Amino acid sequence: MLGHTYKVQPVPPDPDHTVYFDAGVLRIGVEYRVVTPEALAATYEGEDLAEVEDNSPEGGFSDQGLSIHIDSVLDDHEYLRFDAFDDDPHYHYVDRAEGTNTVVGFDTAAHGPVVPWVLHQVRHRLDPMLRRAGAAHVADSLEADSGTRIAAILEDYLPTLGIDTAGTVPGNDTVPGDDTVPTEDEVTS
Repeated sequence: MLGHTYKVQPVPPDPDHTVYFDAGVLRIGVEYRVVTPEALAATYEGEDLAEVEDNSPEGGFSDQGLSIHIDSVLDDHEYLRFDAFDDDPHYHYVDRAEGTNTVVGFDTAAHGPVVPWVLHQVRHRLDPMLRRAGAAHVADSLEADSGTRIAAILEDYLPTLGIDTAGTVPGNDTVPGDDTVPTEDEVTS
């Protein structure tokens, strides 16, 4: 099985810090998140808090960055979330029927910068990812170009937040991991 599956659900989006875009049967939320052990403790209680704490690194989970929420307007549920965090980027399959939250880590060494990867998945893999999250009914209702339209919305909006959607490194026109191979000096420095 891919990732780690939990019963505890993801921290809900903060409505004051999330901008939503409607896209057919989906609503896309864009949020900048700051996650701290204190914020998690304020969100969860009981068994949920115990599960979060049991699976957090020593000192608790702290990170920040972009979150993209993929919600269904058919049943008002978030089935997919992409957390393009600074230190621990990952994504979620949130299966409503099973009551599970599967968190899959993102490997920047294998896939390069996370935001271009997210846009690619939204554009080309939205249907199978929704199905993997237990949302076949939502995937069945998608228009043929839904992924392309959503990726275009994000590509237009994210730069207004200062987020590079191409994955380039400032001062360098290449996308790390595409066709660049680091030199031995770059690897050892």
